[in-house]
Amino acid sequence: MPILSVSQLNRYVASVFREDSHLRTVFVRGEISNYVRNLRSGHCYFSVKDEEAAVKAVMFRTNADRLRFVPENGMHVILQGSVTLYERDGSYQINVTDLQPDGIGAQALALQQRREKLAKLGYFAPERKRPLPALPEKIGIVTSQNAAALQDMLRILGRRYPLGKVKVYPAMVQGEGAPESIAAALRLAGADGCDVILMGRGGGSNEDLSAFQAEAVAEAVFQSPVPVVSAVGHETDHCIADEVADLRAPTPSAAAELAVPEMPALYSVLRSHETALKNAFLSQIQAKSSALESLTHKLAVQAPMQRIEIQCGQLSALCGRLRNAAEKCIAEAEYRFAVTAGRLETVSPLASLARGYALVYHGDALVRQADSLHPDDVLHIQLAEGAVQAKVTGILPQNTGETS
Repeated sequence: MPILSVSQLNRYVASVFREDSHLRTVFVRGEISNYVRNLRSGHCYFSVKDEEAAVKAVMFRTNADRLRFVPENGMHVILQGSVTLYERDGSYQINVTDLQPDGIGAQALALQQRREKLAKLGYFAPERKRPLPALPEKIGIVTSQNAAALQDMLRILGRRYPLGKVKVYPAMVQGEGAPESIAAALRLAGADGCDVILMGRGGGSNEDLSAFQAEAVAEAVFQSPVPVVSAVGHETDHCIADEVADLRAPTPSAAAELAVPEMPALYSVLRSHETALKNAFLSQIQAKSSALESLTHKLAVQAPMQRIEIQCGQLSALCGRLRNAAEKCIAEAEYRFAVTAGRLETVSPLASLARGYALVYHGDALVRQADSLHPDDVLHIQLAEGAVQAKVTGILPQNTGETS
């Protein structure tokens, strides 16, 4: 018997696995563990185990990209694949070509996982729901341009609220590419100045409505700058887009009715507001009139003009008294001046001169004594009228008329 190298042995065992028809296609039930997906290659590596044993498995990117759900550790699955040998390590593994959840469909599981993911991101939070505008000026509709539901919505909007402008943003509502088409139409309506967006379609199977379960549509609804009303299928139908939307309507027709007011009801509200406004206006007029009347009464009681007239009279009387007092003071001052002037007149040198007296000056000095003079002194004699100069010729003794 020849001696084999390790490589030769592993290569031989691998060929045996490939040739065994029982190992070319196997179905294995077990629990996923040690699940890892290589971010660069996209290949998935994991183990499948039961209570007694485990086997390694690999799922290459081509097959992994077709999965409708995300494998997780602890998930019970049924896998399909072939048994192969990894020659480098000499360990066998299952090359998985298909993977299905055990006990629940792949589509249902994918939907459940998607809903859990969006819930963690806050897509379904009640506090982010926005109220619809009371009087929308522009209403956008995202649906198929050929859908019967579109005609129902247009008819109801035109009947209930002809004031609003309606614009349709056509989108594919089922089939391949429908989620991206719906999301693009939602973004266009949100950027086009719409006040509210109606999104939906008529009824159908779960497969027909699957576009509204897509994450792309949920993200577009969540990011919409204006409120979105979702109306997908019939009342019993329910999808992720309904949960993310600001309001869910049971049908497209109901969405149109919920999005806009009805004109008769609007007129009734306007008339009610008009009546309330008139009543408020009249109430204000009555209140202001009462206030004016009260102020007028207070003004009449206080009578400012009459008080001003009285005070003007009092001022005039005071002015008269002041004038009389001033005249009296002036008269008394004039009298005292006259008396004083008379007294001064009696003692005035001029008065003495008028009575025949004279003032004799020797130089600048008034002569009071004769012995203060000498012969030949020149004297200045001031008379009542005029003055004369004289020369002393002699000095007479007192009380005599003789010269010395």
